Amino acid sequence: MSEIINNRKYRQEELKKIIQRLHDGATVEEVQEDFRKLSRNVTATEITEMEQALVDEGMPVENIQKLCDVHANVFKGSIEQIHTADETRAEFEEGHPVHSFRLENREIEKLIEKQILIHLENYSKSSNLSDKEKLYNGLLKLKEIDNHYKRKENLIFPYMENYDITAPPQVMWGVDDEIREELKMLLALFDLEKEPETFLEDIRTFIIKVNEMIFKEEEIMFPMIVDLFTTDEWITIEKASAEIGFSFISDIKRWKTSLLSKEELAKKNKTLGTINLAKTTIGNIQKDTDSLIDFDAGSLTATEINAILNTIPIDMTFVGADNKVKYFTQGKERVFDRPLTIIGREVKHCHPPKSVHIVEQIVEDLKSGKKENEDFWIRMGPNFVYIRYFAVRDKAGKFLGTLEVTQNIKPITELEGEKRLRDSE
Repeated sequence: MSEIINNRKYRQEELKKIIQRLHDGATVEEVQEDFRKLSRNVTATEITEMEQALVDEGMPVENIQKLCDVHANVFKGSIEQIHTADETRAEFEEGHPVHSFRLENREIEKLIEKQILIHLENYSKSSNLSDKEKLYNGLLKLKEIDNHYKRKENLIFPYMENYDITAPPQVMWGVDDEIREELKMLLALFDLEKEPETFLEDIRTFIIKVNEMIFKEEEIMFPMIVDLFTTDEWITIEKASAEIGFSFISDIKRWKTSLLSKEELAKKNKTLGTINLAKTTIGNIQKDTDSLIDFDAGSLTATEINAILNTIPIDMTFVGADNKVKYFTQGKERVFDRPLTIIGREVKHCHPPKSVHIVEQIVEDLKSGKKENEDFWIRMGPNFVYIRYFAVRDKAGKFLGTLEVTQNIKPITELEGEKRLRDSE
């Protein structure tokens, strides 16, 4: 037993050295052979567990992220097994979240093979503008991958974090964002009069990264969580999936298990005693919603409060003093994805790794009293989004939490002249 522990400790120290070399500027090729030797007879999941241990020790997630390309390069020999050894992998009923993710991955692979790579190779040989246009359209179609990543980040990752699996979600989210940014950059290059010399090679490198993410999901993430998540958690994920949307597939049938009655489900899954996080959050426990709640100016019932907050044309999210999401409005004008699975989630895990340190600093400044609010404004497609953070305190000044208020203010910035009440007569 001590030999196993020592070997694991040795491998972890060696892994740390490889990551440090990458951080200091070494290339993937320069460290790949050392990583291959280190990972011999070690599964991808075990490597991921070592990465988690390094994060627990305090290593920045961004440093671990540098290892991703090496990690996938060494293990990508298993990618062929995704197609040739399906009988050895767990099967899921149609509509189960894993089944839907896998369907999307097969469609992503088809898109890459039939609408991107074929035109990439043709254009590289002939410089035919028709192939260039088809290549552009294929990459443009790939933008649909965003919903695939959003469902993973907002529905799968929160439950992984509940089981203290925090490093893999943060690393994968960081790579997801790299893929999004690189795709945006590549599409912009098509508008240039002259392409950069590395244009076609950059596209090839980008496609490798997309395929590697498929590998990471199917050979690392899914095996890690399929038996870990309860049926009730998978049901919550399945129900919330449609709100975010799917990628490349439209005919998604509901998962049969999610349609069973509570009694039927209890017979099928004896572990259903776990209280559903989302249902608890939205108040599935019976309450007297007609009781008046007194405010500084007037009284309202819980039903009225909920309706008013959901009517206000802004997104509001409240993070408690413990830095966990406690509430968000569910109005018609939504700016960011807010699935019920984020309730109870650490606020730092609700943001991409590259912006986590900013979020943590904002919350700390509000909590300490250094600031009472912080404002940002960004362009998001056709929208001009105004994001504001406020410290929420009681009358004695005690910090209760942070309120995030988000609104598309483009319609407001475009107002001109005046419109008075009498103008509506």
